[in-house]
Amino acid sequence: MATGFRGNGSSSCKYKCDTAANTLQWIKAIADFIRPYSFLINAPVVNFFKDRLWEAVDEEWMECLRKEHVKNLLLIPSGAVQEYWPDSLKKFIRTSRSLAFGREQADLQMVLPGWCIASLNTVLSQGMNQKKKHEVEVLSAIISLIASDLKSHAIVDVGAGQGYLAQVLSFHYKHSVLAIDACSHHGNVTSARSERIKKYYSAQIRKSGLETNNLRLPKAMTFRVLSVDALKSLANISLQDDHADKTSVTGDDLEKTNWQESKGLCSSGKEPSMVLAGLHACGDLSVIMLRTFVECKEVKAVINIGCCYNLLSEYESDNEGVQNGFPMSFGVKSSGLFLGKSGRDLACQSAERWRNLENEGGVHNFELHAFRAAFQMVLYKYCPEVVATCPSVGRQGKALRRRKKREAALSSQCHEDKLEASQSDLIGGLPDNSNAFSHTISDYGSTPCEQAKSVDKYLLFEKFCQSGLNRLGLQSLQDMDYYGIWMDNEPFAELIGPYWSLRAALGPVLETCILLDRLLFLQEQGESLEAMLLPIFDPDLSPRNVAIIARKVGAT
Repeated sequence: MATGFRGNGSSSCKYKCDTAANTLQWIKAIADFIRPYSFLINAPVVNFFKDRLWEAVDEEWMECLRKEHVKNLLLIPSGAVQEYWPDSLKKFIRTSRSLAFGREQADLQMVLPGWCIASLNTVLSQGMNQKKKHEVEVLSAIISLIASDLKSHAIVDVGAGQGYLAQVLSFHYKHSVLAIDACSHHGNVTSARSERIKKYYSAQIRKSGLETNNLRLPKAMTFRVLSVDALKSLANISLQDDHADKTSVTGDDLEKTNWQESKGLCSSGKEPSMVLAGLHACGDLSVIMLRTFVECKEVKAVINIGCCYNLLSEYESDNEGVQNGFPMSFGVKSSGLFLGKSGRDLACQSAERWRNLENEGGVHNFELHAFRAAFQMVLYKYCPEVVATCPSVGRQGKALRRRKKREAALSSQCHEDKLEASQSDLIGGLPDNSNAFSHTISDYGSTPCEQAKSVDKYLLFEKFCQSGLNRLGLQSLQDMDYYGIWMDNEPFAELIGPYWSLRAALGPVLETCILLDRLLFLQEQGESLEAMLLPIFDPDLSPRNVAIIARKVGAT
């Protein structure tokens, strides 16, 4: 391959993943490190107050962090420590950081000779935010370089969404592209958008006095259930002809249709050569791509950036024999390493996102976790049968954040008139079922401003509860003592930030474990292929930035 692979993009790390032996050694180091912290990884944080989860953490750590400035808490997942912290705490944070795969964007021109990024025009980038535009510009240039070097007949964009990547590869880089997504609406959007882009390019070509016959559109397909076998079947499809057509199929259709004779899809006279690409292919979709690359001789290369590790299937004793999303490699399967649902959830935590949160955003996130944990107490007390179903109340953060911003815009904090306000004024807006508040507020040895903040938090918590019950299809009952539950647990709410920060420090380590397992799976195939992990995006723009890039040796 003319481009070659140089390095693994993580030279700053003390561990290497250039060979299967080194990769496995790194994974074992992670397993040894996380084992004593299973109480942090596996804890159901919604039970923070019920199970008093903070008591499982080193008391010296919690006492040190409970009064720490939120800015310093947000930096913990990035490995930042304060010198006055306990030595054992600093060691935990620094070791976590040392075991995580480096996220600094690689020098792509050095690692992939010949790579050159092209800035997208306004037609191709329409609808993209800054993050998506950056991702598509960088990734499309990498895919095009590899596909051109391999002389591939087609690129398959797996989990294509609205087709941004596929359209750039098709219109800008002139490749034959098949865009696959599970959502038929996305396929329709891709086709409609492609037609609009085609009109623009056709007009430009006509102005130049050239023919538009060779202008290609990406072909969109819908797979309800995508499997390795389904993806392998695409290797028998030539995309050289009829690119303007849109074909929509389902997983069931694959079993009924002879693709060689399917309308608009012609069999190629030569052995097909394909490249699989996936930008943030969700959950097991990334795993399917890697298995297809290994099992299908027609697939010569794969470029994959995964995400949504929480949706991965995981090996357990009761599903032995099933191909699961984690672990993939024989080495990790043999080690008996198990992450669990909470561990896979935690792997989604990004140190860069934490670091880039403003103080207000950090405080707000910690408040939401406190509200959710206190709401769990409401469920335990009034709806115990619902708790057994492990309910999800969805994300309510944006609505609460907008509410707080509106309130902040209406009045500045702690004006002198609020300082002079009577205690009865502070509770005037409370609902009838919070009468107990009027009897207890005078017990606080705090200023009216502090009391106002406490009231404000309670009111937000009450809104959170009402919204949560509504999402669960439950009614708010008159005798539900939201205030009593909130006041019982609010003294411990300040421990949520430290606790979550310590958990989040393990997130990049757990993600590294998942990525290394995927790399090791490829390395275990022997010398027939070469693979690497490479951080290809700016992590501040796109924190989920590590790509698995692999090619078959001798492929041309």
